Amino acid sequence: MYHAVAADPAEATRALSVTPEAFAEQMAVLADRGLTPLTAAGLAACWRSGRPLPGRPVLITFDDGYEGVHRHALPALVKHGFAATLFVSTGWLRGPYDTGGGPDTMLGWDQVRELAGAGVEIGGHSHSHPQLDQVSDPALRFELIHCREIITDQLGAAPASFAYPYGHSTRRVRQAVRETGYAQALAVGNGLARRAQGPYALRRVTVRRRTGIEEFERVVEGRAITRTFAGDRALTKGYALVRGARRTRRAVSRPGG
Repeated sequence: MYHAVAADPAEATRALSVTPEAFAEQMAVLADRGLTPLTAAGLAACWRSGRPLPGRPVLITFDDGYEGVHRHALPALVKHGFAATLFVSTGWLRGPYDTGGGPDTMLGWDQVRELAGAGVEIGGHSHSHPQLDQVSDPALRFELIHCREIITDQLGAAPASFAYPYGHSTRRVRQAVRETGYAQALAVGNGLARRAQGPYALRRVTVRRRTGIEEFERVVEGRAITRTFAGDRALTKGYALVRGARRTRRAVSRPGG
């Protein structure tokens, strides 16, 4: 899971960014080890149909929609013939639906179309990037449906895949994603994706600015993932308790609740 690919990102995105040089080196690692990138939709289609996955499959995903995905990541992907999936927050992209909330330089729709034309799957990532497990049912539906409608309008095809902003979801959120028409959805979890997780809770591992090439190689090989992301998992569990308490307080405070 990548976010921004930039030499000098905004402070808000720096920790979850990678430099263009690091990204190119990481793609070379995948190529040297004979891994086969596929899209999120491609992975789910294989699992649903029972078709075998390609040798040493891997997903390369990008969240939010930063401009560097087009400027820096796309050339590296094209160089190796790699598939990838980009999950866009439609209200953050430059163009007619821009809400001004993007934390850094974001993609424009012409660039998104170029990415799609180069074989990058374009998925949904909500409209305004809220914590979906914290919003009301009407707001949740708006975020999912508006995002899907905008992508369909701009690209001429409805998105098949979704990624939860911040990686947060609940059964309610996952059900709404399915009912909106997305066929699969990705979380974070910092673990390997496995079929048993189900199509709406597939895990990913985070690649960030501090990820060195040796750590990247270990993660790619599926080694020491639990140890590498122990801190992330502890924070995730703690924050899940906080979010659950917030939802409970809101439910109790509603009239008639």
